[in-house]
Amino acid sequence: MDYGMLCAQARSLAEAEGWYVALMANASALLWETLPDINWAGFYIVRDGALTLGPFQGKTACIHIPRDKGVCGAAWRENKTMLVPDVHAFPGHIACDSASNAEIVIPLRDAAGEVKAVLDIDSPTPNRFSEADRQGLEAFAHEIERAMKGLEA
Repeated sequence: MDYGMLCAQARSLAEAEGWYVALMANASALLWETLPDINWAGFYIVRDGALTLGPFQGKTACIHIPRDKGVCGAAWRENKTMLVPDVHAFPGHIACDSASNAEIVIPLRDAAGEVKAVLDIDSPTPNRFSEADRQGLEAFAHEIERAMKGLEA
């Protein structure tokens, strides 16, 4: 996987459209078309005390995720990337799609370091995401995060 190219494409998308919702929509599509062996890629946005479904690619998804539930909630609560090789072994896992077996969730932060959204990617294959994937996807998320800072809905 060429994460350098993926990050360059994210920068290009951010330059083309600064509104974060449109940027997230295209970023989700880019991940969907680029990453092999995934079944969901998208964003949840912090809104009214919960994570609310944002732009994504894949099957229908959970609309609201509380801070204390699931892998997405853990990434938000702990303000760190959650790389989960087997979601069925993760305490409090939310099964939006029963076909998902592995997941990576990366927080996107504002200028003060507060989580404003998360990037969520699921795979039907256990152990799908490696340390190299984590580093590359964190760099990708950072490109989206940088474009979001200071922008309003």
